Amino acid sequence: MRIAVAGATGRMGRMLIEAVLAADDTTLVGALSKDGGSALGQDAGAFIGKTTGVAITADIDTVLSSSDVLLDFTRPSGTLAYLEAAKRHGVKMVIGTTGFDAEQLRLIEETARSTAIVFASSTSVSLNVTLQLIELAAKNFSEGYDIEVVEAHHRHKVDAPSGTALTIGETIADALGRNLADCAVFAREGMTGARDPSTIGFSSIRGGDIVGEHTVLFIGEGERIEITHKTLNRLPYVNGALRAARFLMKQESGLFDMQDVLRR
Repeated sequence: MRIAVAGATGRMGRMLIEAVLAADDTTLVGALSKDGGSALGQDAGAFIGKTTGVAITADIDTVLSSSDVLLDFTRPSGTLAYLEAAKRHGVKMVIGTTGFDAEQLRLIEETARSTAIVFASSTSVSLNVTLQLIELAAKNFSEGYDIEVVEAHHRHKVDAPSGTALTIGETIADALGRNLADCAVFAREGMTGARDPSTIGFSSIRGGDIVGEHTVLFIGEGERIEITHKTLNRLPYVNGALRAARFLMKQESGLFDMQDVLRR
């Protein structure tokens, strides 16, 4: 697979580059950075002391003209620019970016009609298995239990709740036959009144270097069940992204998530 990496100067981008270089079935053909600054023009493997012959660049079209798959864990504004180029060049995408609005999500869906995209708030395989456990729990605790989602991330994360927390909420709401937009509670302050048992609550913690922690609480009378997933570093996202890229090589077009990847 000919792989290009977006956000090549960021923490996740560098880990993706290192993983692509280490894998037997992938070749790094591009390293993109919209805000690379002084890093533009440098070898993409310089940070690990390797000469790859691939320079960090902001030239999206040149990179994607020779790529099979683009790995994009950046920000919504960057992803939208990459989407347009991917559509022009027929390049498949793994999108791990979060924080999209409704119109931006529509553009992702539209692009997936002409190329294949895996779009996931978390590419961690274990997190996606955890989603299956959460779905099972929600179906069995549909009555008599209050449901809260608590997530924690590093101080630099710019969106809240996290995309993964929202995916968890959607998983629970779907299992209960509800619409998350109608039952989500994202903030509590002052005289809120008694808790509505049909709601799903969200709490966000930001601090330090927390990579990612998500806990779902099913709180009943006299008992509480907690399902927690903790990410200690970004390697699970990297490994999942490469697994998703391999999945995409068998797809012509369509919008997929990590549950699709796990099922194939």
